[in-house]
Amino acid sequence: MKGSDHRGVLSSSATNLEGLVSGVAGKSSIAVAKIFKGNSVKMPIEVIEKTTTNGAQYPASLRHLAIIMDGNGRWAQARGKSRIYGHRAGAVAAKKILNYALDIGIPYLTLFAFSSENWRRPKHEVDGLMRLLEEYLDDNRESFLAGKRVRFNVFGDKEGLPKSLGEKLAEIEQASQNNVGLDLGLALNYGGRAEILRAAKKLIGKCLAGEETLENIGECQLANQLDTARFPDPDLLLRTGGEKRISNFMLWQSAYTEIAFTDCPWPDFDEKKLEEILVKFSTRVRRFGASPEAEKEQIRA
Repeated sequence: MKGSDHRGVLSSSATNLEGLVSGVAGKSSIAVAKIFKGNSVKMPIEVIEKTTTNGAQYPASLRHLAIIMDGNGRWAQARGKSRIYGHRAGAVAAKKILNYALDIGIPYLTLFAFSSENWRRPKHEVDGLMRLLEEYLDDNRESFLAGKRVRFNVFGDKEGLPKSLGEKLAEIEQASQNNVGLDLGLALNYGGRAEILRAAKKLIGKCLAGEETLENIGECQLANQLDTARFPDPDLLLRTGGEKRISNFMLWQSAYTEIAFTDCPWPDFDEKKLEEILVKFSTRVRRFGASPEAEKEQIRA
């Protein structure tokens, strides 16, 4: 590459790096990292790539990891145990993954814990799950707040949850709002369609109150009314347990999310398995609808 072209590529890449890391630029972080490294430009390494605890690297464009924690019940039944036993083991796995996300610097982590459709399960299982969630909050309240490393967020219809659970969730949410480090989203009584409907109703209410106009409403205005408004869209959505569907989870937010499925049930999922998936994620080229040709033109510009 000639010198003038070389500088133009570098300048263009530097200009778009911030957008890339925030998940809006139509170029892969791998390509941008290669441009910077190949030209001996010293950029903060955390901007270009991150390193797992075992030294493997993945792109810093992974800001938001969302996980459907599936397979608890089947894991327990295969061992002759109750489904609640599996959910308890799943809670242990959730704590491991949260700590790992903190260790390697993932800014946003969302865990799908209970869907709005899960109320159809047997009453004893639902009641057991609600008790387990309360126990989990009681046991981990101090670790959530210790060192101000975790900011706690709840997504879903909170009004439909048991009163005592709702109160504990609200208390930890409030107590952790000034924390920094990692935003943890817990999706409880959550459904993607219901979330979009709630957001639409909020906008309708604003229009009726004269606070908003129909002409001004676009994707941004609706996204700002979603439960996840404070979070960027997921960069990677992972589902454990062998099923290959997203089950009404983050329907709006996942328009251009990379999706990974694993047969590993959630109680057996650990840091090493997550690391393997993160490394695979690093090989994916995210164009956000642009063609390879358009991406090349953008780099040349």
